[in-house]
Amino acid sequence: MRGLVPPVNHRASSAGTKLRLIKLRILTYGMCSLRITAMINLANVKVAYGNRTLFENANFLVRPGDKIGLVGPNGAGKTTVFRLITGEEKPDDGEVNINAGLVIGYFSQDVGEMSGRSALEEVLAGAGRVYEIGRRLHDIEHQMADPDCVMDEAFMNRYGKLQEEFIHLNGYEKEAEAQTILNGLGIAPDRWEDPVENFSGGWKMRIALARILLLNPDVLLIDEPTNHLDIESILWLETWLKDFKGSLVMTSHDREFMTRICSRTIEVAGETITTYSGDYEFYLRERLIRREQLLAAQRRQQAMLAKEEEFIARFAARASHAAQVQSRVKNIDKIERIVVPPDPKVIKFRFVPPKRSGDIVVEMNDLAKEWPLPDGRMLPVFHGVTGKVIRTNKIALTGVNGAGKSTLLKVVSELTDPTAGTCKLGASVQLGYFSQYSCDALRPERTIFEELQERLPMANAGTIKNLLGAFLFSGDDSDKKVSILSGGEKTRVMLACLLAQPVNFLILDEPTNHLDIASREVLLEALQEFDGTIMIVSHDRYFLRHLVNRVFEVDHGHLRTFDGDYDYYLSKSAELRQSSS
Repeated sequence: MRGLVPPVNHRASSAGTKLRLIKLRILTYGMCSLRITAMINLANVKVAYGNRTLFENANFLVRPGDKIGLVGPNGAGKTTVFRLITGEEKPDDGEVNINAGLVIGYFSQDVGEMSGRSALEEVLAGAGRVYEIGRRLHDIEHQMADPDCVMDEAFMNRYGKLQEEFIHLNGYEKEAEAQTILNGLGIAPDRWEDPVENFSGGWKMRIALARILLLNPDVLLIDEPTNHLDIESILWLETWLKDFKGSLVMTSHDREFMTRICSRTIEVAGETITTYSGDYEFYLRERLIRREQLLAAQRRQQAMLAKEEEFIARFAARASHAAQVQSRVKNIDKIERIVVPPDPKVIKFRFVPPKRSGDIVVEMNDLAKEWPLPDGRMLPVFHGVTGKVIRTNKIALTGVNGAGKSTLLKVVSELTDPTAGTCKLGASVQLGYFSQYSCDALRPERTIFEELQERLPMANAGTIKNLLGAFLFSGDDSDKKVSILSGGEKTRVMLACLLAQPVNFLILDEPTNHLDIASREVLLEALQEFDGTIMIVSHDRYFLRHLVNRVFEVDHGHLRTFDGDYDYYLSKSAELRQSSS
């Protein structure tokens, strides 16, 4: 999380300029209410790391009010674009021009250290200048309560000026704003005063995001904001970003979230940056059209070159044609070859055809679960859960954060015992379980190959290599240590491990976390073709909308079933809420 103002050309930055930037970061917060026109221009930018070029002669424009979805395969350079804008990286060539006085807020997956404040104070600190003034006013008012305090004219003038500026910056509304944002992101009032050190990594991400939103900058850069949010928080954030008056540039693996918010799409891929004047759905259609046009142009060029080369080869030995041959050789050398970038690599796999299970896959009767608390009390999660999972059901398990979705999946998977009631698996059920924490089971000291080899002791090396290749671990990649893998790579390893065993009942708890959009769609296609039964928890609405045929909702400890797809569930649950209000 950062708020900064780089009012200079990053290419020309020197050590002295860097020092001036640090000072301007502080001064800028006093300008937050001035709503300066947002304009960022990356012109003919090149970034390379050694022999690898991320992009060259790349252009990127952020205009006032833009809402831009930044897309591209993992490793193509999306985060580098953010770092160029914030000044954390400099281009090897080209210019990064940013309007003087522009307030930029940057939310990244690296939230940094948080300590010494409550959750609410941490968010308020994101307000910059107004937060500092509030602290100073608090200190002065504490002094004024001291009978020995000398409140002379200079003292009162200083207090009055600070209070005037605080009011001008809407300081008295900031705490209410911060509380609204925390609540919207799923952090309830009873946790606002908890020290930030008491929050897990995922909840710290929410606090960092809340801090950036409270800053309300001219330009908001956000990198994967939905990774640690439930559906309720995603819906709240979606509304907030739609109403945001500044410019927005964001990456997201949630296709529907990005489509609903962003009206422009910018792709970082194939060593260039390409702008599309529409949302993600428009981008997919237009990219296909452009690729077909490029392929057609490449074919025409290759046909022309083949004719020219044939003429040169035919008449190269004839003195009468020497001038024509030399002319054509020079012309060919001048022609810039049309290069069609390769399609982005995505995981490609199909589940092993499973053995048929019984018609009733799971039967739950009056199921209840409680977790013990440190003080000896029991925390009820759900109770009275009764229902059946039928063969070939593809069931979405929904409910608010903390409703007990993951706990119910663990009970069904026999990873924990119910407190009361029964949960029985049907005949010939072969269960495969994947959770958002499954990656913790990977041994850091092992290689990817060794992890799969342990799960397939009878398979030869070629079989394991082929399976890993389907998950984009080709060649020497299979020798990578687990300890150096990214979150997305670990998820792919665990999915490969799941695929290695033939199962007919898949239980999936947030399987799309850390997967990019293309990989999510390949997984979606495989699950659509899966002949067995699925229970899934996911906050990806596009994924659920195109997969499930039933919905189980955990609501206030009870289970409510909807015998229809995800859109049917949304419609019926909305009707139920209206009738109960």
